[in-house]
Amino acid sequence: MSKQLYEIGEQPPLGEVPEKMHAWLVRADRFGKPTEAFQKEVVNTPSIADDEVLVYVMAAGINYNNVWAAMGIPVNVIGARNKNGEPEDFHIGGSDASGIVYKVGKDVTNVKVGDEVVMHCGTFDRNCSWVKKGGDPMYSPSFKIWGYETNYGSFAQFTRVQAQQCMPRPKHMNWEESAAYTLVAATAWRMLHGWGSSSIKKGDVALIWGGAGGLGSMAIQIAKAVGATSVAMVSGEDKFDYCMKLGAKGCINRNEFDHWGMLPHWKDNAGYAKWLKGVRAFGSKIWEVLGEKRAPNVVFEHPGETTIPSSIFVCETGGMVVVCAGTTGYNATVDLRYLWMRQKRLQGSHFANTEQSNQMNQLALSGQLDPCMSRAFTYDELPIAHQLMADNKHPHGNMSVLIGATQFGLGVSGKPAVTVVHPTLPKGDVHTTPHPYPMSEPLPSIEEAEALTIADDGTKVRDLMHHGIISCTPDDTIGAVAKIMVDKEIHAVVVMEQGKATGVVSQTDMVLARQGRTPDQARSMKASEIMTPGCATCDADMLLSDAVSLMTGRRMHRLVVTEKDKPVGVISMTDVVRKIIG
Repeated sequence: MSKQLYEIGEQPPLGEVPEKMHAWLVRADRFGKPTEAFQKEVVNTPSIADDEVLVYVMAAGINYNNVWAAMGIPVNVIGARNKNGEPEDFHIGGSDASGIVYKVGKDVTNVKVGDEVVMHCGTFDRNCSWVKKGGDPMYSPSFKIWGYETNYGSFAQFTRVQAQQCMPRPKHMNWEESAAYTLVAATAWRMLHGWGSSSIKKGDVALIWGGAGGLGSMAIQIAKAVGATSVAMVSGEDKFDYCMKLGAKGCINRNEFDHWGMLPHWKDNAGYAKWLKGVRAFGSKIWEVLGEKRAPNVVFEHPGETTIPSSIFVCETGGMVVVCAGTTGYNATVDLRYLWMRQKRLQGSHFANTEQSNQMNQLALSGQLDPCMSRAFTYDELPIAHQLMADNKHPHGNMSVLIGATQFGLGVSGKPAVTVVHPTLPKGDVHTTPHPYPMSEPLPSIEEAEALTIADDGTKVRDLMHHGIISCTPDDTIGAVAKIMVDKEIHAVVVMEQGKATGVVSQTDMVLARQGRTPDQARSMKASEIMTPGCATCDADMLLSDAVSLMTGRRMHRLVVTEKDKPVGVISMTDVVRKIIG
């Protein structure tokens, strides 16, 4: 070995692996803003296992996951690895890359030293019993995202990957372009092609949310390649041309509609009718773009909370809504009538397996998949690229950063079999929607784990509840129940039958009963017709924090309090607010 360390841009002789390397590191003591969390350091070049490959990185892709890694939220990725026995007290991120193979393990057969490769980010233990039996590695408990859940990602001169991650690099792309597409394109491929009879096919219609974004731009091209027609959802007409050059039939500006959000309650006649009017207008807009009355066979979802109700509504009978994220929130609501009666499918999807990643890459190799790279950065600008993402000031499309490549535009050594139009985003393009929420912490399992510590001041329901039950019977008229509320200055009345609480009539129930009816019609209705049945209760000795969680989980304002299963009072959110403000 001639040198222990090579400078950035100084490529070692092929196959020569120096003892040390330059890298951008995150450490726990500087979690926070990416411009502060990422710092340049020199570390030992990692060793590789028998099924692994060491790649000299020419360029790396920029993704949200390492914004979160830099901030240390919602997961301290360093601490998580230390807990599992890995010794390094640092994180080298990067889940997309292009580079050159410099070393291979003894069991590696798919690549050799000198090969130019791109890497997908799915890793798994080849000795996992599920994988050895032929199961999809995506469902293996050993599955991890390289460069986020694993160390030694692509933000360094050398990266350690499993051989199965390596795929041929499209030679008609430069280094930075070929580093930008793999994560989002493989994710989009599985979403559209990974679900058997529900997968996209020739002649289908696909509704693509975020058509100008990294995921959406890939989805439009994948749909086009299979012979499907796509309609792109975007945030403004300035992105129409971009999406249509990628292959969309047409586009819809989501700002033309205001019905987005969680569903109104199905009892809310007026609210639901307003939502229904909005979502039907949205469906008609899809028809207008298509030039025929057709519903999407596949809806490509990732906004989540604000859009899932509409996506399921407009999806074709027997069609699929496939979702890989919740960028507007995780609590999506569904009108189950449309799901079961129209036999639609709501499918979750996460990244892709090795086979699917290589299927996607064939599109890139043939020239049918443009990487849609919106901006590339120099090595020294790596923290800035992540800070732009953290501040939601980055352009749509995909971004990358030079690592070993000395300047932009290098690495092109061939022509694609098929040439596609390379679209450009509008000048000054930036995101106008909130950036994605951080990925959830690892989901809890039945395995034992450290006990969670819950902060609580010990207040119990009995400390705040209103004692005594103000009630009515199921046969009392709404007019009579309303008089009780007004006279007693309360917001709800418990419906009692043979000494048991069978429901609650709230002011909201009364307001909803009045929707679409005359005052006389509403007053003559019975409490049993409008009450919320199955009275929600809590025990007087329940912690107040638990009662609040129960109410918010059920989207309720109050609970009937019981002692030995007998109603003794009521606790409401108003009582909690009084406590909070003293």
